Amino acid sequence: MKPSPIFLGVVAVAAAGGALAWTAEPTSTWARAGVFVLVLAGWIVSVCLHEFGHAFTAFRAGDREVQLRGYLTLNPLKYSHPLLSVVLPIVFIAIGGIGLPGGAVYVRSGLFAPRVQRRIALAGPTANALIAVLLLVVIRIWGMNGDHLVFWWGLSFLAFLQVMATILNLLPVPGLDGYAALEPYLSYDTRRALANFKGYGILVLVAFLFVPAVNSAFFGAIYWIFGLSGIPEIYAQYGNYLMRFWA
Repeated sequence: MKPSPIFLGVVAVAAAGGALAWTAEPTSTWARAGVFVLVLAGWIVSVCLHEFGHAFTAFRAGDREVQLRGYLTLNPLKYSHPLLSVVLPIVFIAIGGIGLPGGAVYVRSGLFAPRVQRRIALAGPTANALIAVLLLVVIRIWGMNGDHLVFWWGLSFLAFLQVMATILNLLPVPGLDGYAALEPYLSYDTRRALANFKGYGILVLVAFLFVPAVNSAFFGAIYWIFGLSGIPEIYAQYGNYLMRFWA
């Protein structure tokens, strides 16, 4: 159960972006480059941890195939389709600041009782929530003194994305973890009818997020949750601005 070199490489890239942001002036090109690398590489790390949460919980419940598939190595290339799982979420972060859930592990859910299936489904969003809490605590303790602001802005935006990913994943939309947690308790006919929507449920959800009224309400809710940490929402907004260097 050793982390793959690819995962460790992504962690190293995120650390390099963080180091660049740490030393950069807010108006410099290096600030934008550092935050861009920190946020995107950090996001890939979080996707790996999210999917590892699903896989490890299934492994503990008795599904040994997750180990054979390489899901316990944290290798991002092992988690479903590289385009849909990694590239597409990165594009949505880059163009709209949306933490689109990405990645998927194939778990033999039929082996388990409904409560175990629910636990496996919720393990992924739990990982995002824990990452968000960890980042917010670190920022709240060490990032509020006015030093190295570029780094803390970037980290705040990454934390904001984790909050968003947690909420999105918990929605009962076919294809998302919130639905997977409820699915074992639905009737066979209902599960069969909704199965056809799993492939594009998330895309329909994202399309709704581009409706101005829905977008405003959704982002307002995410910023409200983010603000419970005591960190000014402007920190995440500056991080988003710096990451989108072409804007």
